[in-house]
Amino acid sequence: MRDGFIKVAAGTPDVKVADCIFNREQIAACVREMDAKGAKLMVFPELCLTGYTCGDLFFQDQLLKSAKEQLLILAEETKDVDALIFVGLPYEHAGKLYNVAAVLNKGEVLALVPKYYLSNYSENRHFIWGKGPVEITYLNGEEVAFGTDLLFECEQLSGLKVAVDIGDNLVDIKPLSADFAHAGATVIVNLTARADMVGRDAFYKELIKT
Repeated sequence: MRDGFIKVAAGTPDVKVADCIFNREQIAACVREMDAKGAKLMVFPELCLTGYTCGDLFFQDQLLKSAKEQLLILAEETKDVDALIFVGLPYEHAGKLYNVAAVLNKGEVLALVPKYYLSNYSENRHFIWGKGPVEITYLNGEEVAFGTDLLFECEQLSGLKVAVDIGDNLVDIKPLSADFAHAGATVIVNLTARADMVGRDAFYKELIKT
C-alpha cells in the first residue's frame, strides 16, 4: 500500500473448456504479469480453472480431480508472489458440488468461498448454493476454511480487509456485499463469468456501479 492505496488487477486468461492444465498455465502467466506491475490483489473469473461452460462435465470425477490438482500446483507456482489471488473452480465438499473462489497467498490456499446465489438453470443443475456458517474442508490433507462469511485482513496493512463474492450474488435481494461492508470490508472482489452475449459487459458495469 502506498499513500493509502493498493494496486488491484482483474485478469481474463485464455481458457479451454475442461483443460485444467492449460487454464492453470494461462492463469499463472497472468499472475506473473500482474506481479511485475505491482498488483497486490489479483482476481480471476469464476470457474476459470475448468471453464464456465463445461455443462455436465462438471459431474465428471476426473474434471474435479484435475481442477483440484491444478489449484495446488498454481498455489505452489505462485508462492513467491506477494499478493492475494482469487481463482474460480468447481469443488466437492461433503458430497455436494459448489462453485467456489479459492483464495491463495504465498503458496497456501487460505479458504474456499462458495457461490451463494445461483442465477440460472445451468448453475442450479450443477451446483449447490453455499450460504451457511464457515466449515472446515480438507485439501491435500490440510484444513481449509469453507464458507461465505470470511474477511481476509493484512497484518501489515490494518486498513485492508478483503471480502470475496461470486457472480450474481450482486443481484440478490440482500446481497452478501452489504453484509461484508457492515462487517468492515474495505475491498470486495467479485469473480464473474458468463457465456458471450451482446451487451453483457455494459450490463455488469452498471450493476457493479449500483
